[in-house]
Amino acid sequence: MIFGLLADLVVLAHLAFIAFVVAGGFLFLRWKRAPLLHLPAALWGAFVELDRRACPLTPLELRLRSRAGQSGYAGSFVDHYVTPLVYPDALTAPVQIGLGVLVLAGNVAIYWLVLRARRRREARPEGP
Repeated sequence: MIFGLLADLVVLAHLAFIAFVVAGGFLFLRWKRAPLLHLPAALWGAFVELDRRACPLTPLELRLRSRAGQSGYAGSFVDHYVTPLVYPDALTAPVQIGLGVLVLAGNVAIYWLVLRARRRREARPEGP
């Protein structure tokens, strides 16, 4: 039972990491040091997609499920959990590469918007 719970926690951590990779740049609005954590995570996420690798959390989850007596699944975390939600047919190589490019382009856009907003805020004259 404990291994099944741990496997479920790995899935939740995996989903949280994906959300952080996609939108973590917005933390830069409130926390100047956010890029120190987010940029490496975003680069890793893009690398995993562009190189069509499996994230290390996937084999960990599968091992935990096996120890819990549960059956694992073929393919990656994205193939098993995300693809059925987003892509009903299947995750093809071009789509996966597109996701990697989207992660990079989306984060460049987020950081550009955040930096622009900061510059405007800093350039604003102090009121009386």
